[in-house]
Amino acid sequence: MSSSINTGKVILGGIAAGIVINVVCIIDNVVFLAARYAEEQHLGHFLTEPRIPFMPIWTVLMFLVGIALVWIYAAVRPRLGPGPGTALKVGLLVGLIAGVPWNTAGAAWSTYGKFFPFMWMCETVVGYTLGTLLGAWMYREPAVS
Repeated sequence: MSSSINTGKVILGGIAAGIVINVVCIIDNVVFLAARYAEEQHLGHFLTEPRIPFMPIWTVLMFLVGIALVWIYAAVRPRLGPGPGTALKVGLLVGLIAGVPWNTAGAAWSTYGKFFPFMWMCETVVGYTLGTLLGAWMYREPAVS
C-alpha cells in the first residue's frame, strides 16, 4: 500500500460519492417530504423561497462532502484495510456524526415536528454511507506485490 493519498482518485471518487449523496437528497426531499414541505410552508414554518441560491450551494456542498468522505476513506485504509468494510465504517460514522445531533435538536425544538429531522437524519446516514461505498470503490489502488 502506498503511504500517499492519490488526490486524483479522491476527487473522482468524491464526485461519484457526491452524485449518490445528491440523488439520496433528491429522493428524500421530493418523494418523501415535498407534500409536507408545502403544508409547513402554508403554516409559515418554512419560507416559500430561499434567502440564498440554495440548490446550487447545497449541490456543491454535497460534492465537497463526497470528496471529504473519500479522502477520509483513503486516509484510514492503511490502518483499517481497503475495501467495502472500511468504506461502510467511514460513511456510517460520518453520517451518524453529521446527521444525529443536529436533527435530534431539531426534533426537540422545532415547530415543524419530528418527521423532518428523522428523514433528514436518515438521508444523511444513508447518503453518506452509500456515497462512501461508491467513492471508495472508485478509489481502489493497485495491489502491492
